[in-house]
Amino acid sequence: MFRLNTKTHQAWWLRSYVFMLGFGFLLLTGCSNMKVEHYKDTEPKLDLFAYFEGKTYAWGLFQTRTGEVKRRFYVDITGTIDGDTLTLDEQFVYDDGETEQRIWVIDRIAANQYQGSAGDVIGIAYGQTAGSVFNWRYTLDLPYGSSSIHVQFDDWMFLQTDGVMLNRAEVKKWGLRVGEVTLAFSKQDHRAGEARQ
Repeated sequence: MFRLNTKTHQAWWLRSYVFMLGFGFLLLTGCSNMKVEHYKDTEPKLDLFAYFEGKTYAWGLFQTRTGEVKRRFYVDITGTIDGDTLTLDEQFVYDDGETEQRIWVIDRIAANQYQGSAGDVIGIAYGQTAGSVFNWRYTLDLPYGSSSIHVQFDDWMFLQTDGVMLNRAEVKKWGLRVGEVTLAFSKQDHRAGEARQ
């Protein structure tokens, strides 16, 4: 008759528990291993200030962690430069008619290194460019019902040819992925003529 060795059984459960914890941690942090330096040789080279100076336009959407599209929006962006400071005036128009403004003040603190602030950003945002890529991380005070919640954004922008830039942002709360924001930036306004009025 088979008899369970208690010490062996406890060791097996401990190893299984540690394995499952480690596996869960890898699942939760798998996307965070991407490093901006990996893109240092990519083209076209992104000059963050030069790209956002003047008018820029963006179209985007927010998806839940299951992929469901919750909101779509358009952004009209005006960028002005004063020395090592870039100010971005972002005017959002959502698909339900709601409007919102966010003003970013971004300082170049070293070569390819940036920090910034905005009215609904908690603390300081930090960013870095390399090659055609910009990574931007910050905590946003996001309206939620009659209150708000703090969520972390891990923003990745990829410059393409013809002045198009693609942006994918992972949104987390307590380290758990709650959604994703996708945007396409352009230096040209592609809206229909009547929408520009």
